[in-house]
Amino acid sequence: MYGIFIDTPAGEADAAITFWAAALGGSSRQVPGEPAFTQITGAVPGLAVDVQSIGDQARYHVDIETDDVEAEAARLLRLGAVLVTDHGGHKILRAPGGHLLCVVPVQSAEHFFAIEAEVWP
Repeated sequence: MYGIFIDTPAGEADAAITFWAAALGGSSRQVPGEPAFTQITGAVPGLAVDVQSIGDQARYHVDIETDDVEAEAARLLRLGAVLVTDHGGHKILRAPGGHLLCVVPVQSAEHFFAIEAEVWP
């Protein structure tokens, strides 16, 4: 798992960023090139925690990073997830129980991914 994302209605994003940074003992940093994402740095070692400004209801979602988005998405679909949106480079799935998750290409530092990645059969 790469990270957990705190999906927040756009009008409440600034307050959510301030809250989560203070609550988790981190600081906020705008993600370069991604205006909807603000990273809460120093919150959980080894895990990205971002507030994502969205045009929908509040929720949480996780990102699973992989060096093969197609294969990982196919594995999760076989396990019972359903495809919500295929963005080409990443896919949004809904897990049994209704939770959203994204399958994304590697986001971590290359050396970290190399030693921490799980290989599934």
